[in-house]
Amino acid sequence: MLVVAPGKSPAFLGPQPIEVLAHTDLRTGRDRDIAGLTEVFVRLGLRTLGDLAALPAPDVLARFGHPGAVAHRLAAGLDHRPPDTRDPPPDLEVRTELDPPAERVDLVAFVAKALADELFDQLGARGLSCTRVVVAAETEYGERSERAWRHEGVLTAGSVTDRVRWQVEGWLHAAPHLRPSGGVSSVRLVPDEVVAAHGRQLGFWGGETEADQRAARALARVQGLLGPDAVTVPEWRGRRGPGEQLVLVPAAAVDLTAPRPATRPSWITAPWPGRVPAPAPAVIPPDPPAAEVVDAAGHPVTVSGRLLVSAEPARLAVAGGAWRAITAWAGPWPADERWWDAHAHRRRARFQVVLDDGTAHLVTLEGGRWHVEATYD
Repeated sequence: MLVVAPGKSPAFLGPQPIEVLAHTDLRTGRDRDIAGLTEVFVRLGLRTLGDLAALPAPDVLARFGHPGAVAHRLAAGLDHRPPDTRDPPPDLEVRTELDPPAERVDLVAFVAKALADELFDQLGARGLSCTRVVVAAETEYGERSERAWRHEGVLTAGSVTDRVRWQVEGWLHAAPHLRPSGGVSSVRLVPDEVVAAHGRQLGFWGGETEADQRAARALARVQGLLGPDAVTVPEWRGRRGPGEQLVLVPAAAVDLTAPRPATRPSWITAPWPGRVPAPAPAVIPPDPPAAEVVDAAGHPVTVSGRLLVSAEPARLAVAGGAWRAITAWAGPWPADERWWDAHAHRRRARFQVVLDDGTAHLVTLEGGRWHVEATYD
């Protein structure tokens, strides 16, 4: 057995033929490619490991990529991978044992409050905030309940405590076949996603109030009990129909603590050809009732492919009701949407009509059928 003295590896390896690289087994897929470089090195006139080690490392990397860089390090007597000098990530997980095991939710919540305070003290000392936390509870018999809770803003010790209480409450009070057979013996909090803490700048005349915090906790509790899609908030979207412009999105998908421009109609700046002009209708039925629109001779009013109205609308009947005379009308506003999708393609023509009783409606002709899309106030 030959022992090479410390610091003498480059001198020992220098005279060795370059072909020894072909017998290197690093047992990693990408590093095994260095064996195929041996013939290339020979053709370039590199006969020994010392010849390869004498080349500038950046040039070898630029010419041969990662396999070449590994071969250069080996020829110079270095490890095939440089040492990782980065500090390992801190272990921010916190855990507590309950002895005796708790069978009441309030006892678990009391312990969880201290545990959450400990977790956020560690996060604060490192300048971090948590956006996703994993809550894991275990019974004395090894039964486990584990769930990840996410917040689009940042979590706090109080909000994490609430989530522990809701999770344990749902677990302990579940159906008999899902309920644990013993009390909770341990609770563990794992910050699954952390971000740099940016702090908060409250308004001069005060910022977040206790009422805001209670509302946020109530929303989070409903989400925890019924699912993330159970709580929705409105947002404006750039579309043509009045019932399509204001949509409801899950509250869990937006940051309710930050300004939301999408809550204002002025947020939509792009033009939408065929969009009905202001004012917007006041009532939009979820299921638009069918209607009939006829001309003075009693013939159905139609719109051609060239957007020509067959005759002036004269009367309107809604859902088979009484006929009302149309005293004024405007339109049509055509909309040929998603023509590239055979299943979602829609061609519509919208009209504004005023009836003799003073009511105004937005009526739509689609597929040869009329319906009342909205009513004006």
